[in-house]
Formats: sequence, structure tokens, C-alpha cells
Amino acid sequence: MSTQTPALLISGLRKAYGNLDVLTGVDLTLAPGGIQGLVGLNGSGKTTTLECMLGLQRYDQGEVSVLGLKPTDLCTAQGRVTAVFDSPSLNPNLTVRQCLQHARILSRHAKRHPEELEKLLGLCQFSHFPIKTLSLGNKRRASIAHALISEPDLVILDEPFNGLDAGGVDEVLLLIKSLNQERGTSFLLSSHQLPYLENICSHLAILHEGKIIRSGEKSALLRSETSKVRLRTTDPVGAVAALQTISDISCQPGATDEEIWVSSDIMTAAAINSHLAQHQIPVYELATERASLGSLFRRLTQESDT
Repeated sequence: MSTQTPALLISGLRKAYGNLDVLTGVDLTLAPGGIQGLVGLNGSGKTTTLECMLGLQRYDQGEVSVLGLKPTDLCTAQGRVTAVFDSPSLNPNLTVRQCLQHARILSRHAKRHPEELEKLLGLCQFSHFPIKTLSLGNKRRASIAHALISEPDLVILDEPFNGLDAGGVDEVLLLIKSLNQERGTSFLLSSHQLPYLENICSHLAILHEGKIIRSGEKSALLRSETSKVRLRTTDPVGAVAALQTISDISCQPGATDEEIWVSSDIMTAAAINSHLAQHQIPVYELATERASLGSLFRRLTQESDT
């Protein structure tokens, strides 16, 4: 069993703004070298959680440790922890190169050179452009480059894919993966863009209405989610009656009267189609929705709201 200090440890975190409870008991652990996705709807408490763990907000109850340090002691981390929030906050009047040079001067442990980071983030052609003249996507690239100047042990990215085109998203995903594999850099990615998180993260946590409703290793979470089959038929009543003769199968209505969602751990779409054909139930559309972070997120948040 590893005795390494967790990159992040949050226990019982609670935060209220006046009478409004924003965080109602957040528990989250990130092992060193992990890529943790924090998923939640807008207003679920993702940014507040990040601000509390970084010492930017006081919290009411709970324990927080970042690389073994309390939030109030992160000033001693000397570049080992860096964060990029949704709204880029670099000096708008400095150029990309000047921002990176300034960060290198301030960091006592700067190991990356500005030119190297500009190349990594696709910023070479914008090196001498003032930050205020860049697009939102390139501002985000510059902010990430700025955060990597000291080769931190933990990088926290809030909505890292906002404003990026498809090529930019691919570059950021590749950068995260390479830093994680080559240096063991830990990442906490807070986002509502589920497919990107599912692509890159080793662990996932779903934050809903101020608390973590499910967390764990990505593969284990997705294994717990049953694939569903969506079928359309002109005889939905007959289809449901025929399918309910099978054990370990459930049916839910779809978006239209002719649509049915079928969940089963034992029957494939082909087997469902064959069974309905034997009962002379016409099926004119059949599609399998694989288990995904999106399907897990929708199911858990809907169950939590009922």
C-alpha cells in the first residue's frame, strides 16, 4: 500500500454564502500522478470548491490538504501547485513572451523556457502579441503555458476547454497526457464538457448541489453503468409487454410515444430485436447507447433530484 501524500485531500468541506449553502460536505481524494475530473452543472459548486482548496475563499467546515499543505500555507509551495481559472487573468498589456518571462522571474524553481512553452501550446506566432489582442482560446493557451513554467506537481484547470477549437482541445489533451505520463504531474480538471473528461481522466467525481454524489476510478464507474438500447416501434405497448416477460430487463418511455429505452445486463440489441420479432412486434429503429460519463451523469443527477 502506497504511503505517498495525496496530491489532494478534501474531507467534509462546507461553504455557505449567507443563508445559501453552496458546498454541503465535499469529500475528494486525488492520488499522486492521477488525472481527476470534477464534473457538475453550472452552479453545482465546482469553482467554489477550487477556490476553497486554493485558499481564495474561507470555508466553514472541513479539512483540505493540497500536496500535504493547508490552503493558507500554499504560498510556501513555490510553484508546485498552479491553477488556471475559467477567465484568463494575465496582464492584458504584456505580450505572451513577456508574461512567460515574468512568471519565470517570479518562480524560484522555473525549469521551462518561454520558447519551449510557446511551442508546446501552439503560441509561437503570437509570442509578441499583447494578451489583450488574443482570442479567448489563445488567452487560455497562454494561461496554461504560464501555469507550467515551474513544472508543477499539481495543475488545477477550471473549464480548460472553453474557447478552444477542436485542434486546440486535442493539443491540450495531448499536453496533459504527456506531462502526466512523462513527469507524473497530477491534474484536477473541472469542467462540464463530459466527453473530454472521459477521454483523459483516470478518476472522476460528480458534484451535484454542493456534494459529491459519486466518485472513483473512471473504468470502475463506467462498468457500473448499464448500456441502454433505444428502440422505436409502432406498437410500444406490445413491445413493453413482450420485453417484460424477460427477467433482468427494464423499459422506460422515450422522448416520443414510439420510443422506448431498454436496459439489460444480459441482452444485446440483436437479442432484443429477435425477441420482439418472435412476438411480431415491428421495430423500425434500434440503437445502442454505450455506457458513458454522460449517461452516468444524467442518471445520477436525475436520481438525486427525485
